[in-house]
Amino acid sequence: MGRLVHFEIHVTDMDRAKKFYEEVFGWTFEDWSDYAGMPYFGAVTGDASEHGIDGALMQRKGASPEPGQPMNGFSCTMNVEDYDSTEAKILENGGKVALPKYALPGMAWQGYYVDTEGNVIGIHQPDENAK
Repeated sequence: MGRLVHFEIHVTDMDRAKKFYEEVFGWTFEDWSDYAGMPYFGAVTGDASEHGIDGALMQRKGASPEPGQPMNGFSCTMNVEDYDSTEAKILENGGKVALPKYALPGMAWQGYYVDTEGNVIGIHQPDENAK
């Protein structure tokens, strides 16, 4: 099987993107730019003992996605403990609603947002009582 082991988020403004993901999700970053030969920051998304993967922010090499265009790539969804407080952090830090919170009945709350770099991200709060 081809298990997902790493993700990359393309960004226009590295400092702005790092601040967004630090403030909203608590990620930390390691500068791997010398290794990659371009602005590239490894994203540590949680404790190594937790289920999940790490990734990176990398310098975008073209135009940012146009608002409202269809998805052209992967959307990453982050598991969160409190949907509403995470949404508030997203909006406070420059993100925008792409698809508002909705229930996956009996499973979770889900929604999608546009980060400061024009990328679509999802948040997911498990909740067996979601309706």
